[in-house]
Amino acid sequence: MSEFAISVEHISKMYKLYRGRVDRLKDALHLSRKKSYQEYYALSDVNFQVKKGETVGLIGTNGAGKSTLLKLITGVLTPSEGQIEVNGKISALLELGAGFNYEYTGMENIYFNGTLMGYTKEQMEKKVPQIVEFAGIGEYINQPVKMYSSGMFARLAFAMAINVEPDILIVDEALSVGDIYFQSKCFKKMDEIKRNGTTVLLVTHDMSSVVKYCDKVVVLNHGKVVKEGNPKEMVDIYKKILVNQYDEKEPEETAKLPVEKDSWMSQLSINEENVLYGSGKARILDFGLFDEKGNVTGLILKKSTFEIKIKVQFEEDVEYPIFAFTIKNARGAEVTGTNSMFERLEVPIARKGEIYVVTFNQRAMLQGGDYLLSFGCTGYENGEFTVYDRMYDVVNLTIVSEQDTVGSFDIDSKVSIEKVEK
Repeated sequence: MSEFAISVEHISKMYKLYRGRVDRLKDALHLSRKKSYQEYYALSDVNFQVKKGETVGLIGTNGAGKSTLLKLITGVLTPSEGQIEVNGKISALLELGAGFNYEYTGMENIYFNGTLMGYTKEQMEKKVPQIVEFAGIGEYINQPVKMYSSGMFARLAFAMAINVEPDILIVDEALSVGDIYFQSKCFKKMDEIKRNGTTVLLVTHDMSSVVKYCDKVVVLNHGKVVKEGNPKEMVDIYKKILVNQYDEKEPEETAKLPVEKDSWMSQLSINEENVLYGSGKARILDFGLFDEKGNVTGLILKKSTFEIKIKVQFEEDVEYPIFAFTIKNARGAEVTGTNSMFERLEVPIARKGEIYVVTFNQRAMLQGGDYLLSFGCTGYENGEFTVYDRMYDVVNLTIVSEQDTVGSFDIDSKVSIEKVEK
């Protein structure tokens, strides 16, 4: 018996693009020996496997081929080349409510979709109460779904897909449906499904969800697999692709950060596996962390005031540069951060050769523990976001705490207790 729930081998999907209806008709009737169409490959020689019980993320920019690949895996589309093997019953949230009949009531659609998945009426009767309760749309469950609001429709579709105990759950951008209460319920259900060993294939642009839930991530770009591996590393590659700074032809190597003697950074713990990239129009020369006394240190006392400084030199004229820092936890999820644009501090133009020191001053309200800092100098050129220099996960920040509270940061609550006399 195979250890894989999903096996994708040399999959390609080609579409024929015609100039007009006449060309389409000629091709259908084989009236011309010449090609009357252009070949467009939405996917080209895609290979990856998902082990049973594994949660795998599928990430990429719009048009990378993610949705096409999911439709092939679920059988909605047929591949032009290659083979897909699926071992187990699939529940898929490709487009919320896909497969629902608008004339049927919510209850009728539950039974209808259950039948499509291969469940008997008796089996669905056992699942219906849980689905109805999870959807939480009340008496509307007995009304035609064409009367539903988009929120109600989404809630029922999600409740149906996630509560039928599938072997494989495929989720395409559907974890943030409904209000905050329903979203909380969805995330709790995802945690439960993961604990129960259900195989999950997750497609989302929410990188925090990718880092939180996924055991492995596959990065797609222009219909091809760029790389697969550790979620944190794959998210960094995805962010490079977003700003056209990833070269698929070059092997991915850890950049070496030049550390000058007597610089601020020379006094800090530098991460040897940092990621550096950018167009080169600006260069981050140095960065530092400073405690309340102005000492350079990576150890900051919780609730104290500290500074983050970055020194940037411009190699070309840059209009309205943006200076930024981000703090991530050990799993690679962004915890907090800010930039000069958010803080409404503008440099209308930074001239070639000029050097700027940017200082961020704040209180350390994070919980005790170790974090990674990233720095960047970015901007917009002709309306397009551009990275001039970016340093991911370059230095360790340790928050020293005598008392932690719940969550990622401390809201510095003051507690008082008063006894009430009867």
